[in-house]
Amino acid sequence: MSDAYRDTLQDYKRKGFADRVGYGKKPVLLIVDFINGFTDPASPLGGDVSSQLAVTNQLLAVFRAQGLPVAYTVIEYDPDFLDAGLFIKKVPSLRLLGKGSQASQVDDRIRPQPGELIVSKKFASAFFGTGLDASLKGLGVDTIVMTGCTTSGCVRASAIDGLQYGYHTIVVREGVGDRAQGPHEANLFDIDAKYGDVVSLQETLGYLRTVSGDGSSLADKAHRDFDRWWNQPPARI
Repeated sequence: MSDAYRDTLQDYKRKGFADRVGYGKKPVLLIVDFINGFTDPASPLGGDVSSQLAVTNQLLAVFRAQGLPVAYTVIEYDPDFLDAGLFIKKVPSLRLLGKGSQASQVDDRIRPQPGELIVSKKFASAFFGTGLDASLKGLGVDTIVMTGCTTSGCVRASAIDGLQYGYHTIVVREGVGDRAQGPHEANLFDIDAKYGDVVSLQETLGYLRTVSGDGSSLADKAHRDFDRWWNQPPARI
């Protein structure tokens, strides 16, 4: 951490920024736009996010083992691109992401399993113009654990909306990437200061050890199991 970074962070904290939103009881792993068009370094939209995909796979293993929900976002457009609005004027390379194209598919290294949610979107935020919020509310989710790309674009926009929709929003530092280090670090700082908690993979895994698939803590589940046993009718013999 540079002196300038440390000084800026301390100044923000003195002014009432960069507190913690913390964790809820039922998380979803939200994987933002790890599609081939963004994960292939040869793509005009892409970059090398191999390490971020590896981190995402670690989290996927935990979420799946514990029966916790997983959601992916993809960007895909109709053949006429009318659903892209001015976004495609600003970023013409988005024309690579036609519906059904290889570029718009989730990277095979983190291939979705049956039953996992795939959210099609047109713009930066995972929530804008999609049914993601309704789906997460239906699952009882109160916490978003986020990986994906890009930090300065779709991750940032999704983190802002995650807060605005009332979710504890957690961005896993080692699980998000960008096309350049400057925008990546600046946006991680800003997300952490204003919208969500930017945390390490190690801290995230520690949190996940406290929750089970029904969204409660393991301690709460143990108490409920004991209460059910204690209050059951006496066995008839």
